[in-house]
Amino acid sequence: MSASREHFSSKLGFILAAAGSAVGIGNLVGFPVSATKNGGGAFLVVYALFVIFVCLPVMMAEMAMGRSAQKDPLGAYNKLSGNSSKWRYPGFLAVLTPFMIGVFYMVITVWIFGYLVQAAIGNLDALADPSNFGQFINQTSVFYYMVGVGVLVNLILLGGVKQGIEKAAKLLMPALFVLLVGLVAYVLTLDNAIAGLRYYVVPDFSKVNASVLNGALSQAFFSLSLGMGILMTYASYISKKENIVGSAKMVAVTDSLVAFIAGLMVLPAIFSFNPNTNPAELSDSSVSMIFVYLPKIFLAMQQDIGYVGASAIAVIFFLLVFFAAITSLVSIIEVPTATLIEEKGVSRFKALLLLAGSMGILTILCTMSFGMSEWLSTMFNYGDHDPATKKSLFDFIYDVFYDTILPLNGLMVCLFVMYRWKKAKLTEELSQGAPDYAGSFTEKYVNFSLSTFIPFILALIFINTVANKFFAYNLLGF
Repeated sequence: MSASREHFSSKLGFILAAAGSAVGIGNLVGFPVSATKNGGGAFLVVYALFVIFVCLPVMMAEMAMGRSAQKDPLGAYNKLSGNSSKWRYPGFLAVLTPFMIGVFYMVITVWIFGYLVQAAIGNLDALADPSNFGQFINQTSVFYYMVGVGVLVNLILLGGVKQGIEKAAKLLMPALFVLLVGLVAYVLTLDNAIAGLRYYVVPDFSKVNASVLNGALSQAFFSLSLGMGILMTYASYISKKENIVGSAKMVAVTDSLVAFIAGLMVLPAIFSFNPNTNPAELSDSSVSMIFVYLPKIFLAMQQDIGYVGASAIAVIFFLLVFFAAITSLVSIIEVPTATLIEEKGVSRFKALLLLAGSMGILTILCTMSFGMSEWLSTMFNYGDHDPATKKSLFDFIYDVFYDTILPLNGLMVCLFVMYRWKKAKLTEELSQGAPDYAGSFTEKYVNFSLSTFIPFILALIFINTVANKFFAYNLLGF
């Protein structure tokens, strides 16, 4: 370990930073809608079980690899495997994945920032127009918002681990939680809010089927930033005295708590706006909900609190989502940043400059793939093989690197820690800072699950996703 390597200054800093990476756009909108459409409280129970029994062991394994190696994902695979050439490929994929995810996540964050600015200057009525979003994403002004987001993210990352990532997490995560609780308190006072609350928390186990189970597991896995190399990188910035097992549990609890509380805001607001809402008709797309559906709800609030009051609520909401997006984006870009610093020996400034150039070009191209450029908007054709169904560059990056590759990366972590690094090494690392871990039920369960059913589940999800996404064939029947 390099003596000059940065570390988080406290356990709290690490937990907030790791939780910030996990708490994203999907937590605030996608999770509540998924829960409502798939059994309410029943979905919440299933989700919690998957977090505890499937996601936590993978999270611990990722953190153990990062802290033991004190390196980025590529460096961790190389060091812990004894520089085995075949394990360079999973390490490279673990860095390429966040690089590409950062591109499409940047596009969405730019849109959020644009809506935040527009709501703040009094254009809520325009945002609530269903045709506005399609027009907004094809205006040249979107590139000005892109510059603003890019500058903010790079300033945070330029500060390094303590002065950048940790400071931002300690400011943005508490602010996010306060804004969220404040919005929940207000929304629950609205007429018909209880109807939405009932749909969200009352269990309906009749809706729990194989498809719901698959959705809950995918939501849990993706929500906790597993398979992105983020937790491996962040764990490389903590000392041996820290309790990884306890920290992993805290990150999972924080992420799940934010997602649950978000449901107390989103669903009551929707049902207050339209008491006859059919949950089955709500969009599964977080993008559609944030930019098309919710602005109409905020505008409808002007009947009770006036246009200025409704605009203020919209600003708070978009600020909340923007904070969640920024903390996630910072953690995503830190992975390739750490790799360039560690593996290529460049300064943090130069690494960020290289990434700003390469990711910036791809982000611009993705931004243009919604109609600005016909070629970029219709580049690919796969899945249903309908010649009329074209996929954009943005769609392709999302389908490959978010929907498909993450389970594969998680599978590689399981196989590596169990069959290359070995159980004894994993237990030794997790026991650092947690003297009661060795010999405990948790240790036995982690070793058993990572070597048996968790790899099987991840492999199944990966294979079915490839077959479904790219060949229009569903192996599992859902």
